[in-house]
Order: sequence, then C-alpha cells, then structure tokens
Amino acid sequence: MTAPAEARHFHALFLSDIHLGTRGCRAELLIDFLKYHDAETIYLVGDIVDGWRLKRGWYWPQTHNDVVQKILRKGRKGARIVYVPGNHDEFLRDFLGSHFGVVEVVDSAIHESIDGRRLLVIHGDQFDVVVRNAKWLALLGDGAYTVALGINTALDAVRRRLGFPYWSLSAWAKLKVKNAVNFIGDFEKTLAGEAKRIGVDGVVCGHIHHATIAEHHGVTYMNTGDWVESCTAIAEGHDGTFEVITWQRRGETAGEDAEDKDREDGALVAA
Repeated sequence: MTAPAEARHFHALFLSDIHLGTRGCRAELLIDFLKYHDAETIYLVGDIVDGWRLKRGWYWPQTHNDVVQKILRKGRKGARIVYVPGNHDEFLRDFLGSHFGVVEVVDSAIHESIDGRRLLVIHGDQFDVVVRNAKWLALLGDGAYTVALGINTALDAVRRRLGFPYWSLSAWAKLKVKNAVNFIGDFEKTLAGEAKRIGVDGVVCGHIHHATIAEHHGVTYMNTGDWVESCTAIAEGHDGTFEVITWQRRGETAGEDAEDKDREDGALVAA
C-alpha cells in the first residue's frame, strides 16, 4: 500500500538496505518517511551503511547524516533501536552485543508481536550462497548493480521533470528476469525454513530488495525491501497486523527540522 501523509505510530518498524554512503540511496524519501512514522521499536535489518562502497570511495552528503540523526533522535525520545548488520555493513559484526548510544547491535533478534507470535529478525545474507561462498562474485555483481542504479538516477530525473513519481528500472528488470525471480523464491523458502527449524512463527529479513509478506508452509515470511529501489518498510500496528508501506511522497526534505539539529556526540559510530 502507499502510505498516507498523516503521522502514524506502530508497535514496530522494520527498515533495511538503506545503503547510506551510495549515490543510489533515496535518503530524502527516507527522511520524509521518518517524519511521518514512529514506533516503540525500530529494527535496522542490515545494509544500513554500505561499507563495501565506502571502501572504494567516500560519499556521504548531508542527507545521509540527516537519516542517521532522525533515527538517533527517535531513540533519544524513547524508541528502542536494534541494529542487525548485513553483508554491506558486516564490519559491525565485530561489535555484536555492544550499545552505541541508543543503538543495540545484535546478530539477530526475536521480535514478539502484539498477538504473541515470535519472529526471527535477520538480514538474510547468511543464506545467500554467493555472498557466503564467493564474495568476489558478489562484489562483481555489486558493481553491475551500481551501474544499473546510475541509469535509474538519470531516468528518475527525467520522470520528475515530467511530473511522474519515482519508478525503479532495476526493480522492474529484476522481476522480469527468470533467474532473479527463481532466486527470490528460493530465498523466501530458505528463510521460512530457517524460521521453522528454530521454532519461531516467522521471519523478517532484507538483503534481496524485494518487499513482501507471504506464507510458506505455515511460516510467515516478511521482507522489508529497501531504500534504493522500492522505498519500502514493514510495520506492525498496535493490533498485531503487519503491512508493507511503500513511500512515494515527495515533501520538503532537503534537511532536518530545526529541532532535529541536535547532534549526539560520538553516536554516528560507523555510520
């Protein structure tokens, strides 16, 4: 669904694959989303910061700082912030169990929903054979993906001038390529199988940039999507229902509100 513009509060929000530090990150839209969405617990489900890309060249505009500060401010106001690293921010796996200001860093988490369901929260790269066994191939693929996102950016600029909303060429192509569709299906089944194996009711993950909520043999599979192609999040309402939110609103998001300008010393950490 496309989210309305009024403020909404949830039991939990799940965000992943923001890829701060890359030109493809839709930071302005995420800032706008965070203005209108809040939760008791916010899970950052991996690839929040793109360490792979930052190693190759530094890119960190003010809007990326603003995303970090928006999230930190929610933590200072009482939200629990749980960071589950992924493969692009795997350097944070050296700090599992640590607290950086208001942010907890954990390898995975078990989220208990309002209606008592237990959900495994994990990025999901651990179940990607390419990432696990052939990292060089994953890095090569990441380079090709960067080129595709560059085309996306140029296309989006043209669409905006014509008055059209954001649309992702790379996301569209992914769902048209048979091998990619098969990979997505296999990934869903594998993660659902892992949830069933450890005895929980479902899984919330990221990694493959494809937001969905589905059932696999009695196990709920939820993927948060990303903030590069689809601009999506998973939210749990106070009645225990889960939804995919797709954010397409273009507001005045060039910078933070004045009240958001307060900075937390040292809290940027690896971001």
